[in-house]
Amino acid sequence: IIVLPFVMNTYVSFTDWQGVGSPEWSGLANYRELMDDAEFWASFRHSLFMVVAMAAIPTALGLVLAAALFDYVGRHFGTRIAAVLRACFYLPQVLPIAVAGIVWSWILAPDNGSLNALLKAIGLGSWQQDWLGDPDLALYSVMGVMVWVQLGFPLVVFMAGLQRVDPQLHEAAELDGAGWWRRFWHITLPQIRPEIYVVLTWCSIAALKVFGAVYVLTKGGPGGATNVPSYFSFTTFFEKTQVGYGAAISTVLTVIILALSLIGLKLQERTDA
Repeated sequence: IIVLPFVMNTYVSFTDWQGVGSPEWSGLANYRELMDDAEFWASFRHSLFMVVAMAAIPTALGLVLAAALFDYVGRHFGTRIAAVLRACFYLPQVLPIAVAGIVWSWILAPDNGSLNALLKAIGLGSWQQDWLGDPDLALYSVMGVMVWVQLGFPLVVFMAGLQRVDPQLHEAAELDGAGWWRRFWHITLPQIRPEIYVVLTWCSIAALKVFGAVYVLTKGGPGGATNVPSYFSFTTFFEKTQVGYGAAISTVLTVIILALSLIGLKLQERTDA
């Protein structure tokens, strides 16, 4: 399921092939072309923005929200309320990305989108934008959508991690006069460090291989402003029928993801040790 397709894809990446007929061996020609391809490097830079939107921001917000739900909402309003709020935050994770993307495309539509309508209704009509059609805004709009999609995963993982933190440590620190922030920074964070590494690794991998949201919202546009390696490989493979070159793009992306996974596992093993 995994190894055989990867080996076949790697073989195709060393050929010049349009998807029909017999592949012609071209050696490293596709990879040399890839290294000089400005469009590929631009798509890879966009992936770094996606890592911020799908890993860095959700991890930070997830930590704060998980602590708020666990330490404040759960204690003052009951665990059921905290569980309901947790489920609400996690709901975007279980929605099909095609459905979520279509809904957000309606929300961000330039003419009759609800976001622009809301801005106009509250007297901020000058802020109305073509959120997905402006090359300067499209990438940031997609990033905002992906923050919304991804936030629930770190929240759930961190709330599970908070349950294994020894409450006696917090009680002792509170008796010594430590405030909530100091207890959170010096006690909670070190205790859930394995969960943080898991979330950062998992979400970074998801960001590097993101495809569905870009396909539904922008199709890599406008003018390549939201193009990412996975979508670039897809269009090269199926639309331009440069199968060998598209396979080279996906092979490089796979190697990067494997390297990131190994780094994440090493960091987690060091933490566990």
